[in-house]
Amino acid sequence: MRPMLIGAPAIEPVSLADAKSWLREDGADEDELIQALIVAARMTLEAYTRRFFITQSWRLVFDCWPDEVASRAALYIPFAPFEAATAIRVFDANDAAQTLDAASYRAAASSDGGRIVFSSAPPAPGSKTDGIEIDFDVGYGALASNVPQPLRHAILVLVAHWREHRGDDGDDVLPNAVAQLAKPFRRERLL
Repeated sequence: MRPMLIGAPAIEPVSLADAKSWLREDGADEDELIQALIVAARMTLEAYTRRFFITQSWRLVFDCWPDEVASRAALYIPFAPFEAATAIRVFDANDAAQTLDAASYRAAASSDGGRIVFSSAPPAPGSKTDGIEIDFDVGYGALASNVPQPLRHAILVLVAHWREHRGDDGDDVLPNAVAQLAKPFRRERLL
């Protein structure tokens, strides 16, 4: 399985104006820095929580169907919150994509990882490599207001922390206030 980002978030969960207000910054001299810190804070917190905040599109590429599809006719998508499967393509021996009919599977939205359930076994790919592509959307929604407020607040706190401590050599641990805000949303890994 190989994930690829195919559509980045259109906006950030925290606007530049919100961050500047939080930082009590009136001038425009540091706008570029603050915007970069917002993006970095979002990406850091997405990695920490193992959740995506604003709707974005991803593609999973498989050489062949995982064993779970053959045994249970279901495929787990380990991205959260899962919004929808937008396309499933299987490549034939001529490397031509065959798009599966959306009626042949169900992929319900989930606040956790997604699950695609097939009504019958999907066709095997004819290509030995990269024979299957699954496109899907993940995130809390397309608007900043869809992101839970504690996560938006954690972004603001992290931006302020990084701005105040830029250039300082510190540890790689999130500040305690940020971790506490984000912890209720953190998905734990199952081993």
